[in-house]
Amino acid sequence: MASDIKDLVQRQFGANAAKYATSRPHAQGASLSRLVEMVSPQAAWNGLDIATGAGHTALAFAPHVRQMVASDLTVQMLHVARGLARERNVANVVFAVAQAEQLPFADASLDLVTCRIAPHHFVDVAQFVDEVRRVLRPGGVFGLVDNVSPDAQVIDASDDELKQAADAYNAFEKLRDPSHVRCLTLTEWTAVIDAAALRIREVELQDKSMAFATWADQMQASARTKDQLRQMVFSGSPALQAFMRPQRGNEDFAFTLVEALIVADRPR
Repeated sequence: MASDIKDLVQRQFGANAAKYATSRPHAQGASLSRLVEMVSPQAAWNGLDIATGAGHTALAFAPHVRQMVASDLTVQMLHVARGLARERNVANVVFAVAQAEQLPFADASLDLVTCRIAPHHFVDVAQFVDEVRRVLRPGGVFGLVDNVSPDAQVIDASDDELKQAADAYNAFEKLRDPSHVRCLTLTEWTAVIDAAALRIREVELQDKSMAFATWADQMQASARTKDQLRQMVFSGSPALQAFMRPQRGNEDFAFTLVEALIVADRPR
C-alpha cells in the first residue's frame, strides 16, 4: 500500500513537474508569505523543506536563513526546483531526495522544518510529524500548510454530515489525483502534532479560491473525469456545498479549498 502510493506520487508529479513552477496556488498562494511571517525565520537557521515540489517554500525562506534543504521524493520536481533557484540567483538552497516519513537527517540537526500543500499525499502523517520532531533541535520550529477536510472548526454541521462531507471531499481530490491519500481535518492535525510532543504556537485557516479547469488540467484529468468531478461538487450534500462554495461561471466554475497554517516548535 505505502509503496504503491509513493510510486503513484512519483509518476503523477514526475509527469506534471514543470506545471508546478508556475502553479498560482503553489507559487503565489497567500499562505506562502503568511507562513514566512508566522515562522519569523532567523538568519543563523538551517532549514529543511519537505516535499518541496517546485521549491517555492524553500525559496521563500532562503533569504531569511543560512541555508535551506529542498527535499522531495520525485527527482523531476527537484530538477524544476533547481532551475527556479538558478533563475532567481538563490545560492543557499541545496537539494535532496527524501521520503517525508524517513528523513535522511541527524537527530536535532535543524532549526526549521517546513512542509506546504503536500501532507495529503503522505501515507503515514503521524510518522512524518514524528520525523519532524526528531530532526528539529530543541527550540526548533515546524511550519505546516495543508488543505484540510471539513470539521466543526470550518463549517457548522452535525458530526455525521461532517464525516460524509469529508469523505466526499477526499473522494473528489482522489478522482482528480490518484496519489491523493487524505486531507486531515484541523482537529486531526492538532492531535497529531500534540501526540508528537510538539508545541503548537499559532494556527490560522485561510480560504483558497480555485478555478476548476486549471485545477483539473494540472493533473491532466480527462473530459470524462472532469464531468464526474463537476457532478460530485454540484450534486454534493449541503455540508459539502457549504465547505467548497462552488460558483458557476460562463464556461468554468470556481470552488474554495481551506488551508490550515500551523506553526509549532520542539520544546527545549
